[in-house]
Formats: sequence, structure tokens, C-alpha cells
Amino acid sequence: MDRIEFLGAPMDSATMSDTVSLIADRIERKDFLQHVVVNVAKLINMRKDEELAQSIKECDLINIDGMGVVLGARFMGHKVPERVAGVDLFHNLLDMSVERGFSVFLLGAEENVVAKTVENVLLQYDGLQIAGYHHGYFWDDEELVVQKIKDSGARLLFVAITSPKKEKFINKWKDQLGVDFVMGVGGTFDVVAGKVNRAPVWMQNYGLEWFYRVLQEPRRMWKRYAITNSLFALMLLREKFKRKS
Repeated sequence: MDRIEFLGAPMDSATMSDTVSLIADRIERKDFLQHVVVNVAKLINMRKDEELAQSIKECDLINIDGMGVVLGARFMGHKVPERVAGVDLFHNLLDMSVERGFSVFLLGAEENVVAKTVENVLLQYDGLQIAGYHHGYFWDDEELVVQKIKDSGARLLFVAITSPKKEKFINKWKDQLGVDFVMGVGGTFDVVAGKVNRAPVWMQNYGLEWFYRVLQEPRRMWKRYAITNSLFALMLLREKFKRKS
């Protein structure tokens, strides 16, 4: 896989297969790997949040999640083989963990959501080892939660907290978590638990997942996507004209 720079942000041009293989190899060697995915909203927020930007830049593996970034990077001449969506990578890594006997810890979302996520993945992945789980509302007691994760003996940690909180939390505590791999998975637990539906495959392929989310939660989502998508398009055009000139 190749590391590219797009709109001032580093990211790795990789397939899902390449990504899972690299992560599995690093975990086998107990060589800590900090992972993150970037999408349009995150690229925009990196411009105004230096701590978020630094947290992302310090990651060992930066996958491209979101067809907007995939298509934008290709528009700028970068070779990006495919999108590596966080929710799909989550499932692939659970499958890999069963095969290799790795234990996992799930952190984030509401108590009932993370508990339902654990229940569903145990049904779906026979033999999966859940080292522990905890809800995402622990900000008055971060050290206690970090110690719980470390004591669990988990090899992989999935953090389902909204951005930029999860990136900052991971970067702050990475040396004390005691895991070999950590990844932010955003709203993945909500999908796995059945709280929200994921967009149909055709909408995913055309980069319309954001529109599907707006349809599900119009009051909360329309303004966010209207602003970020418009800013992204403007940034992309400016960069294209700058290169031409």
C-alpha cells in the first residue's frame, strides 16, 4: 500500500485485503498499530482542529472511508483502489480475530447499544472472544476505563465514539491501553445493534451514504452534511486549479 497526501492529509491507498493482512501481521508480532479512517467530514474538521489533525497524522494506518474522498483523490490523480469502510473493516477484523484466536474489547455507544452489539457479534461470529465492553459515557473516569481495557487482556480495541472525541482519546491513552491494535469505528455499534440502518449497497457505491443518513435523521444531519460537502467541493476545486496554474 502507498501513503498519499490529499488536501493536506496523509492517507493510505489500500484494499480491504491489504489492510486486514497488515493488521493481522502486526497483532501477531505484538507490534502496536493505531488505526483511523478519514472521510469528508474528518478532512474538513482537521483544518480547524489541530489536535484532531495531529491525532490522525500520528496513526500507523489511515484508511480512506467515504466515496467522496475516494473520488476526490482520484480526481486529483491519486491511485485509490477502493474504499475501506470502517464498518466493513470492523466485520472483517472480527472474522480474522476468530481465525487467529485474538480477543477484542468494545468501547462506546450507550450501554444498551454496546451490550446488544456484543450479543449480535457473538451470534454472528462463532468462537469470538470478547475480553470486555464498556459504554462511551465515561469522561469523568477515563483512567478507570483505560485500566479496565488493559486488565482485560484484549488484543484489539474498537472505539465507537463520535469524532473528534475518539481520535483524541485513542491518541492520548494509546501507550496505556495494553492492546496491540486500536481503531475508531464511529457509529458502527449503532448499525450492528440494529439501532440505525445502513444505506443500501448501491447508495454506498455511489457515495450517497450521507444522504441516506440525512433521510433517517434530517433535523440532526442535514446542516452538517450541507456544510461539510460544500466546503469539501470548494477545497477540491481550489486545489485542482492551483495545480493547473
